[in-house]
Amino acid sequence: MASNARLDHRNPLVFDTHELGRRPGALQRLTRTIDAPRDLGIQGVIGVPEGAPVELELRLESVMEGVLVTGTARATAEGECVRCLEPVELELEADFQELFSYPDADDRGRVIAEPGDDAEDDEDRFFLEDGLFDLEPLLRDAVVLALPMQPVCQEDCPGLCSECGARLADDPDHHHDAVDIRWAALQGLAGSMTDGEKDEMSGAEAGVDEKQEK
Repeated sequence: MASNARLDHRNPLVFDTHELGRRPGALQRLTRTIDAPRDLGIQGVIGVPEGAPVELELRLESVMEGVLVTGTARATAEGECVRCLEPVELELEADFQELFSYPDADDRGRVIAEPGDDAEDDEDRFFLEDGLFDLEPLLRDAVVLALPMQPVCQEDCPGLCSECGARLADDPDHHHDAVDIRWAALQGLAGSMTDGEKDEMSGAEAGVDEKQEK
């Protein structure tokens, strides 16, 4: 990942590492509660609502190459059950770890004359900018990995009736009587007949029975 552009220290997801200095082994622990940024989660499936509280616990450790950031994010995610479409809430806990490199150091912590020359290597790395780092990209990746791709309200959710859409969990005995397709046309015809037509058909059937008896 290329060097960040003008990080704003007032952004709640931007952290300052100046207290660590560049002393390998120096350690700092931080806790912070922030408002969730927009689209934090899996779009259209489940995620943390914008503005909802996200609790962060961070451990910042100075190493030769930069600052190793280890942390946990906790929040409540909201979505929709993929089986019955009912609202779903779950407590989210996402762990993450990433090295934010000094922009003037190589992968062994040695100072290099012109940082950023190797574009391919930089694409996969996070960098400090004036002692600051932006946690948002790391947080987004961690949250997506911690969330279920197919959330359900309960593991054994039976879903919806394929015929009428009723929620089967509300009515475990819900069912529809099976109709023999060979009789379906006759049932439809009987339902469309008038009372007079039914009487005429009944009379005709009675006459046939009398003839058979004779």
